Amino acid sequence: MTIGFALRAATSTCALCAAGLLALAPAAATAGTRADPAPSPGTGPRAGAPPASLLYRSGTHVRPRAGAPEVPELSAKSWLVADAGTGTVLAAHDAHRRLPPASTLKTLFALTVLPALPAGLRHEVSERDLRGIGPGSSLVGVAENRTYEVSDLWNGVFLSSGNDAVHVLASLGGGWRTTAERMEAKAHALGARDTRVESPDGYDAPGQVSSAFDLAVFGRAGLRNPEFARYCARIEARFPGRDGGSYGIRNTNRLLTGADGVEPYPGLIGIKNGYTSNAGHTLVAAARQDGRTLVVTVMHPRSGGAHAVYEEARSLLDWGFEAAGRVDPVGSLDALRDRPDPVDPPDALRDRPLSGQQAEPAPAPVARDDDRSGRPVSWTIAGAAVLGGAVVALFLRLMWGPVPKD
Repeated sequence: MTIGFALRAATSTCALCAAGLLALAPAAATAGTRADPAPSPGTGPRAGAPPASLLYRSGTHVRPRAGAPEVPELSAKSWLVADAGTGTVLAAHDAHRRLPPASTLKTLFALTVLPALPAGLRHEVSERDLRGIGPGSSLVGVAENRTYEVSDLWNGVFLSSGNDAVHVLASLGGGWRTTAERMEAKAHALGARDTRVESPDGYDAPGQVSSAFDLAVFGRAGLRNPEFARYCARIEARFPGRDGGSYGIRNTNRLLTGADGVEPYPGLIGIKNGYTSNAGHTLVAAARQDGRTLVVTVMHPRSGGAHAVYEEARSLLDWGFEAAGRVDPVGSLDALRDRPDPVDPPDALRDRPLSGQQAEPAPAPVARDDDRSGRPVSWTIAGAAVLGGAVVALFLRLMWGPVPKD
C-alpha cells in the first residue's frame, strides 16, 4: 500500500516535471538565436555559440538573423569566411574537409620559420640547399653560389611562390624534415588539427593535407606578425639576379594585383594563393573595410576556370562585409586551440587519397542549424538530455528514498 502510493506520487511528479521542462524548452531555444550585440574586437565567440564539432558536419553552415544576405553559391569543395579580429566563423562549407593545400601551405611555413631568421641575415646558397625541388615547381630564380638576404628569400616565397626559396629557408631553419615536423607542431599549437605536412613548400605529396579551417587559422595568425603582414601584402619587389644585378618580381595573387583581368579587391591585404594539378586552385585572402578585417579560404573551385578561386573569394568577402551584425557565428578559429583533439570527423571529411580522381560527396543541403519550429537543433538536443536526466533522477529518488509511514 505504501509502495503503491510512492509509485503513484512518483509518476505524477515526473509528469509535472516533464510538462514544466517542455514548456520552458522553447523559451530557452529562442534565447539562443536572439540578436546579440556584436562582439568587441579581440574577444572570443559569444556565449551560446555552437560547439567546435558543428564545423565537422558536411554541408554549408550559416546562422542568419532577420535581414541577413543570402550566402553565395560557390563551386569550391571547401570554403570559410571569418572575422579576423574575433576569430568568429560567419559561414563555412565542409570547413574541416582534408584536401591538398598547394602553396597556401606556405602560410604555415612562414609562421614557423620566419620568426627564427633575422631578415638581414645573409646566406650563400649551396647545391645542397636546392636538392629535392619537385619537377614543375614555381621558382623565383635562386642560384647556387649566390648570396641572398633572408628578406630577399621571403619576397621570393610570398610574391613568386618560389619553392627554391622555401628550400633554402628550410635548410637555414634546420632542414627539410625538421621543418615539416616543426610546422605540424605549430599547426597543432594554433588549434589546426587537419594539417599534415610532407613537403613544406606545398608541393603535392602523398598524405599532405590541410583544410579551409586550418588555412584560415594560419592566415589570421600571420596577419598578427608584422613581417608576415608586410610580405603577404607586397605587390612588387626586386630579386637578386645571377649576374649580380636584380630583376622585378610581382605577386601572383591576382585579387591583390588586378592582373590578368581580375579586378583587385578593395582593401585586400594578402595573403597567399596556390595551385597544383592535384589540389586545384587554392586561396587564403584577407581584406579590411571600415575597420573590420575578414579572412576567407577557398579550396578547389570545380567550375569557372583558373580565376574562379578569386571570384569566389570576392563573393565571400562581399557577403561577409554585408552580413556584419546580421549572422550568428557557426564556430570560432580559436575553438581547438590548446584543447584535446576532437572526435573523429565524419567519413565525408576524412583524409582522401591524393592520387587519381577523387569521388565527390553527394551535395549536402544548407544546414541552418534550426529545426522546423525555429529552435536551434543544439538547444533542442540539450533540452531533451536535461529533461530525461531530471525525470530519471526524480523517479529513482522517490522510489528508493525514505518511505513515509502510515
